[in-house]
Amino acid sequence: MTELLLGNEPVIRLLAFAGIFAVMTAWEIVAPRRDQRIGRGTRWPSNIGVVVLDTVLVRLLFPTTAVGLALVAETQGWGLFYALALPMWVSVPVAVIALDLAIYLQHVLFHAVPALWRLHRMHHADLEFDVTTGARFHPIEILLSMGIKLGVVAALGAPAVAVLAFEVLLNATSMFNHSNVRMPAWLDRALRWIVVTPDMHRVHHSIAARETNSNFGFNLPWWDRLFGTYRDQPAAGHEAMTIGIEQFREPAEQRLDHMLTQPFRDDDRSYALGRRESAQ
Repeated sequence: MTELLLGNEPVIRLLAFAGIFAVMTAWEIVAPRRDQRIGRGTRWPSNIGVVVLDTVLVRLLFPTTAVGLALVAETQGWGLFYALALPMWVSVPVAVIALDLAIYLQHVLFHAVPALWRLHRMHHADLEFDVTTGARFHPIEILLSMGIKLGVVAALGAPAVAVLAFEVLLNATSMFNHSNVRMPAWLDRALRWIVVTPDMHRVHHSIAARETNSNFGFNLPWWDRLFGTYRDQPAAGHEAMTIGIEQFREPAEQRLDHMLTQPFRDDDRSYALGRRESAQ
């Protein structure tokens, strides 16, 4: 069964992406959290276009996927997990949690280093917040993230099945927690203990710097609480809060060609993580 799953990794990831995307899109239509002033027809072609571009570049420039490297690590005996000789029932969940922590730390890093923030801010420059925002990342950031992920997988010696599970979870939760969906307040409060919810992550997309530099988690909400980056609600409330950043607010900036050049324009440093406290 494991060999079957690993041998069909691209198909599994594509089906999971398409399924979650369809479910979240339907949910957004039936029960939206916020009214959107900029429609899907303006934003979605560019947001989906950058996903296609990112996917093609990763396939062209990286000789192996994270799952492929995990298989090599298992064969060669690389990494911490191999050295510890952990049983599979321990190593798989621990690997998923460790990879999620790595993604959290990487996310903080992309806010803390001005050069990296210039790449990451394209994700934040979306003027609305919905399921496509969860996949809107600059190609250079995606390539850097892939390099970091491969390094972490090799260092951990994470089981290939754990890496596949993490990849599917990361895609699914990124679309879920970026979705413009409404859910009961009691359900949101309960879910926040086990997964990052849309209301929790929406705070991270606020124009206010003190809110932008909070709620960095993608899958698990624990890291923000543990490291002091958790913020419960936006000061202006979810309906009234302003999404995006101070730059790139013209409608033309939602075009794909403008999005790709944003890291090289407008030298802004106001969102460096070191300014988090002074911005409050």
